[in-house]
Formats: sequence, structure tokens, C-alpha cells
Amino acid sequence: MSNNDDSAAFSDCNSDRSGEFSSASSQNRQLLIACAAENSDDLIRRLVADLDSCSIDQQKQAAMEIRLLAKNKPENRFKIAKSGAIAPLISLISSTDSQVQEYGVTAILNLSLCDENKDLIASCGAIKPLVRALKTGNPTAKENAACALLRLSQMEENKIVIGRSGAIPPLVSLLGNGSFRGKKDACTALYSICSSKENKMRAVQAGIMKPLVELMADFGSNMVDKSAFVLSILVSIPEARTSLVEESGIPVLVEIVEVGSQRQKEIAAAILLQLCEDSLVYRNMVAREGAIPPLVALSQSGTSRAKQKAETLIELLRQPRSGNVSTRTSGLSV
Repeated sequence: MSNNDDSAAFSDCNSDRSGEFSSASSQNRQLLIACAAENSDDLIRRLVADLDSCSIDQQKQAAMEIRLLAKNKPENRFKIAKSGAIAPLISLISSTDSQVQEYGVTAILNLSLCDENKDLIASCGAIKPLVRALKTGNPTAKENAACALLRLSQMEENKIVIGRSGAIPPLVSLLGNGSFRGKKDACTALYSICSSKENKMRAVQAGIMKPLVELMADFGSNMVDKSAFVLSILVSIPEARTSLVEESGIPVLVEIVEVGSQRQKEIAAAILLQLCEDSLVYRNMVAREGAIPPLVALSQSGTSRAKQKAETLIELLRQPRSGNVSTRTSGLSV
């Protein structure tokens, strides 16, 4: 699948969607005014100093205000990082106070939206605390930690570090059990992180196939495209193909080819093609699910790429399934 397809299926985490301050508070009105002011340098310096306060309440307030400053004014993100906020915010992510942890995670997420900050955030040691928040935080902290890890994974060298830090099992858990936003954020993060072979294996071992197949089977989930894109990068490894079949993924993919949107049909056909290319057993299973008629329809009415994939898959499925199999397929494994 092309990068254009990816960007259409996955919307990036643009900023946190945590609750805002009460509009009735004069202190909050002052902060909102400061957000709009041209020069917020003095406020930023004060807030960064407050992050190191001995008072949890003062730390919480400072992290909350930094979060809002970074959310509402993109130019503040680099200023805040340059002022030394990143290291103390990372420390707050490990707080036993769930709200302090949430504000620390969310502030780091908003700062990571500035590309110039991502390397500094990672080098300051944010990945492991973010993974802990993903495992143990409140729902908002988990969702924002997933988004922050997504942002950091956009630097290629961070993908393996994130995987080795234990991020994939809690992301899979969020994909299966989170809110709609949590599922979407986890799916997007997993798509980015699992571009490496090592992380593909981790995702399969963490049980990713079950929630992916369930989401693809639920056309009302608004997650069919995203889940299928994640699956499309996983099935390049044999363990993922085996897991897909074990989780009854073939009937789901055939149904998508039959009744899905044009893009969904194309993704499903591409996955089935990857599944069948090296396995006579899987070809038999796909053919028995009745895949050929919808594939023929797709080869006649789909996009040019969808037509090409459908035609190639039809040709594979129509090859002899037993007995005298052609030399090209006789030695293929499952």
C-alpha cells in the first residue's frame, strides 16, 4: 500500500484532548490571556521552576499550565523545551499521583508535536516512563502516552527502543479494551512502531491478531481501515500469517472484499494475496470461503491497483489445489 493510503487512514495525534480549565476562574482567564500574548517567556520560566517545587499541587498546576501553553501556541513548544521543562516533566510521569502523571504525559505529548523537540525528549529518557504510564495510568494518560510514543516513533532509531521498552503489549491491550480514541491512538502507534521486523514479532506474541480481526469484522467500529493497514504490515512475517488464520481472519477478509469500501477491498485483497503467495493450504482455505466471485467483481470495478491484486490472487486460487500441483507451487510451505 502507498504512503498516501497510510496518511488517509491514520490521522496523527495533533494535541491532547484533555479537559480544559473552568472558565469561571480568574486565574485561568489570566493563563488564557498569557497564551494569546506575544511574549510568554516570563511565564514559561516561572512554570518550569515550579515543576521542581516540593509541593505536588504546585507541580500539578505548573504541568497543567505548560500543557495548555504548548497545546494552544505551537511556537511555545520549542520555547518550553529550551527553558528546561522536559526533564522535570519526565520525572512527573513517574508520579504516584495519577493526575500529576496525566499532566506530565500530556505536556510531553504536546511538546513532541514540535519536531525539533522529539530527539531531546527521547534522549532525556522519556520512553520508559511513557511505557509505564501506558501500562498503569488513568485512561487519559494511557491514550496520551500512546500518542507521545507515536510521535517519538517517527524517528526511526526510536522504534526498536520503544519495542524493547515493553510498549507493544500495553498498546495491544489498549487496542482491544480502550475507548474509541484509545483504540485509534493505539492502532496508529502500532502501525508506526511495527514497521520494524523485531516489533512485528512482538506484536504477534502480544496477541495483536485477535483485536485486529475483531475490529475488521465490525464495520460499525470505524476501525476497519486502520486495523487492516496494521495487519498489512504484519503479514510479511510467517508468524503473523499463522496467527491471522488461527483467529479466523480469512472469512473476515473475504467479507471485506465483498462488501467493504473500495479502499477496504483493496487492502483486504492485498493481505489475502500476501497470505496465499507462499501457501497452497491457505489458498485452499481462501477459495473455500468463496473469495473468487468478489475478487472477480473487484478485478472489474476496483482501482487499478485493486484490479491488479485481485487478478493475481484469482490466478493463484485457480491453480490446481491438490494432486499434480505445478512445479512453481509444489514446494511451498504453509
